Amino acid sequence: MLEFLPQRILDAVQALNFGKLYELRMRADMPLSANLGGNYVFLGKSGVVSPAEAIFPTKEEVETALLAACGYSLYAVESELRESFVTAANGERLGIAGTVVREGGKVLAVRDVTSLCIRIPHEVRGCAEEIYGKIFSEGLPSLLLLGRPGEGKTTILRDLARLLSERKLCNLLLCDERGELARGNVGLTSDVVRYADKESAFTCAIRAMRPDVIVCDELLPADYGAVRGATESGIPVIASAHLLRYEDVPQKLFSHYVLLGRGGKVSAHWDEEGNRVD
Repeated sequence: MLEFLPQRILDAVQALNFGKLYELRMRADMPLSANLGGNYVFLGKSGVVSPAEAIFPTKEEVETALLAACGYSLYAVESELRESFVTAANGERLGIAGTVVREGGKVLAVRDVTSLCIRIPHEVRGCAEEIYGKIFSEGLPSLLLLGRPGEGKTTILRDLARLLSERKLCNLLLCDERGELARGNVGLTSDVVRYADKESAFTCAIRAMRPDVIVCDELLPADYGAVRGATESGIPVIASAHLLRYEDVPQKLFSHYVLLGRGGKVSAHWDEEGNRVD
């Protein structure tokens, strides 16, 4: 994990409790920082330090980390880079900030990269037990997880897939658009489509794989047509979205809506009509 980091950055990370390391931020000529157990801290050679004592990654180190995460072939991940992210070998997702090159309204590339937001995947076995008990103990309804970035939506989706596979022996289709959802144990009855947009993945999967349920991450407004197509075909969808209220969901296509709070705990639960559920 994180082998693509320059050695002095990797040394600083290895001084931490890795189980609590959720995110690492490398900004050229700015202090190295991390989300450690839900709190942002600065990192130096000895671990957590003040901003003045932190490591200041160079622009060359930022670019080297990105190139190594791409397997030293930017061409191989060109389509991902156009979306301002890349997924490394062990599921680490690197968000990229730099100069966007556009032509005809389309993003061609991201050049002159100056910042990396590195999200570290964790398998937290059992973290979805509460949601499974509330919603899936007696059936297989559709569900949308709501929450801010970093509140554990992907981790819970991953564990929920495992629970559904192990306890219901249903055929799950995981649409892993960014290559991070289907990391770790997602059950013995799960099939995975990686690096495809949701519309393409849903359409091909419904035709070819006959899933009992589809699991996907990070719905955008453009993705709700694919969800509608699946649910109208009788296939429930379990997904997540960066939203905080039932009212903000663009299309009400799900049976349950769950808002996650700090640490991935259930903060609110609505039924398909928007009524609060205890």
